Amino acid sequence: MTQADFIISAVSERDFPRTTIPEVVFAGRSNVGKSSLINRLTGNRRLARTSATPGKTQSINFYRIDNSFFFVDLPGFGYARTGKAAIAQWKKLIERYFQVRRPIALVVQLVDSRMPPTEMDLRLATWLDALGVQRLVAATKADKLSGNQKAKQLREISKALNNQDVVMSSAENGDGCKDIWRRIADSVKSCDVQREQQRGAVRRP
Repeated sequence: MTQADFIISAVSERDFPRTTIPEVVFAGRSNVGKSSLINRLTGNRRLARTSATPGKTQSINFYRIDNSFFFVDLPGFGYARTGKAAIAQWKKLIERYFQVRRPIALVVQLVDSRMPPTEMDLRLATWLDALGVQRLVAATKADKLSGNQKAKQLREISKALNNQDVVMSSAENGDGCKDIWRRIADSVKSCDVQREQQRGAVRRP
């Protein structure tokens, strides 16, 4: 069973936890299902708050997983009713997060499986790749699709994102969650190995 604890909702850099354990980041458009997927992955339906109002979350939420690494839930983007001032504030906070946080083991980019990636999805993918972070695409709400539709959407989403690996997932029935966990575990382990190697290099005379 996964131990998952809410740590803090950060509204500025000074709120970020002062630790160096690996972080797995969840990013995507508003109402794409980030909180629901986090809850499904951890087996705790009440861990991450879900809202019927897209764009409501305005902070970066940190959850400690098995006392080993963080899940980091970034604010959703792209909701039309969100004010320009709030959007600018979120953008600044998210950019600062990626500037100062180490180590980021993996970014799970969420897209809606029922439609092609939007322009904002594509811009986020390009930006994350420019940052050089490891990225996994989770296409959410796949339980709404038939088998043939899933195969079609998988091809289209992967092609739109330059043949990026895509996991069709569902917070409703758990589809794809084992694959997502496998990638998370591999990324966190790789991150830990790199940290140990760096420590060893520092200790050498």
